Amino acid sequence: MRYWNVLRLIFCVAAGAALVRSVAQEAPPEASLGKDGYAPSGDERIHYVTAGTGPLLVLIHGFPDYWYTWRRQMPALAARFQVVAIDQRGYNLSSQPVGVTNYLMERLVGDIDAVVRHFGKEKAVIVGHDWGGMVAWSFAMAHPERTERLVILNLPHPNGLQRELAHNPEQRKNSGYAREFQKPDAASKLSVEGLAGWVHDPGARTNYVSAFRRSSIEAMLNYYKANYPRDPYPEPTYDRPKVRCPVLMFHGLKDTALLPGALNDTWNWIASDLTLVTVPDAGHWVQQDAAELVTRSMVAWLNR
Repeated sequence: MRYWNVLRLIFCVAAGAALVRSVAQEAPPEASLGKDGYAPSGDERIHYVTAGTGPLLVLIHGFPDYWYTWRRQMPALAARFQVVAIDQRGYNLSSQPVGVTNYLMERLVGDIDAVVRHFGKEKAVIVGHDWGGMVAWSFAMAHPERTERLVILNLPHPNGLQRELAHNPEQRKNSGYAREFQKPDAASKLSVEGLAGWVHDPGARTNYVSAFRRSSIEAMLNYYKANYPRDPYPEPTYDRPKVRCPVLMFHGLKDTALLPGALNDTWNWIASDLTLVTVPDAGHWVQQDAAELVTRSMVAWLNR
């Protein structure tokens, strides 16, 4: 199968069926969602858009995406929280340092810690999707005292993902795209337009193409080169610290990149309560495929 066909299989199909057709709504202008700013993180700058007042809530996007992925959630969340939707390093208006080591998980977690400190807060609600979910899990484990609550969208706990890669042939097969991304010449085989191919909202797609032109494709793939497990996949060691805060998880069951079997045993790695919402007709981008359901459920859980 050709390289781009692999990417299309993983991401375009995953987003194809929507439970709530919010993508049919007109995409809100970027400027209407909040104010831009930058948080220093060592030598780098992390771009964010913020709206609302109250406790801090940080939104972390995945691949290939940027802060605008949260456009359907931000207005409702900003009614109670100071919402901060970031561009992860390498993306859109954030710094794009060169080199794989600049994208090690400890650096990505450090960026979130820098954002929380930038707003003068001791704690924050941390929300992450895809690679943002991996960063969110890692932040909660590294900084339990700074994580008020954790919301994860379509990214199983790293123990569950490692277990499935080690034992589930279907997950290994469906992770073929990640192995391709780890190859030295991977960036040359991807295009900005192709990376935006999963965006079904025509108005939003224009924004995505512009954001990806400002991004570094090489940096996007460095997340995989620096952090994604490599074949042959080792057994999980289960030595990560337990997450100490309440956790809300969403998982679109039509995600073909991250299979739902990895959700099993998540409760064993959390020391507080876990709420799991599975969405049968949503794909990988559950926050867009089932935007109204995700927003309502998130607000209700945060307000409980």
